[in-house]
Amino acid sequence: MPKQIAQRGRRWYAIHTYSGYEENVAHNLKQRIESMAMQDKIFNVLIPTEKKIKIKNGKRRTVIEKIFPGYVLVEMLVTDDSWYVVRNTPNVTGFIGTGTIPTPLSDEEIKVLQKRMGEEEPQYKIDVTVGAPVKINDGPFKGFEGKISAIDEARGKVKVLVSMFGRETPVELDFLQVKKI
Repeated sequence: MPKQIAQRGRRWYAIHTYSGYEENVAHNLKQRIESMAMQDKIFNVLIPTEKKIKIKNGKRRTVIEKIFPGYVLVEMLVTDDSWYVVRNTPNVTGFIGTGTIPTPLSDEEIKVLQKRMGEEEPQYKIDVTVGAPVKINDGPFKGFEGKISAIDEARGKVKVLVSMFGRETPVELDFLQVKKI
């Protein structure tokens, strides 16, 4: 009697891998699908990534980050054969689900992920937090020190409370204009 029930149809499943081996697993799985003629049961292999802007040492860089490190998504029909092919791919530790039965991702989760992956404008990423002391290294307030009072990641801006004339004044700056002390 088969362990896997194919009644769910074509769905997306998350497989757990050793962290850092996601590309390796995706590549090996695609080769195994080809060599074992599983194209009719395993349709797609995906590593969810997104573009982000990180600022380090005053330089703005766009980096591609994994949304779920340690996971690869697979679109497939779950049968004993297809389950075996995926489960026995090197560096795969298992499916997400209970026991040996994988739990499919909801269509809503997939839509949200695809939207997040399809965004062309990368997110800003900065290594400071609200309340952190910073030094302003550019612009009219260069040389001043202050505290971060707000972070607007979407616009790449921070509000810094700068002490001038004995009182704190909020100043809006670009991420590149401040440096952590």
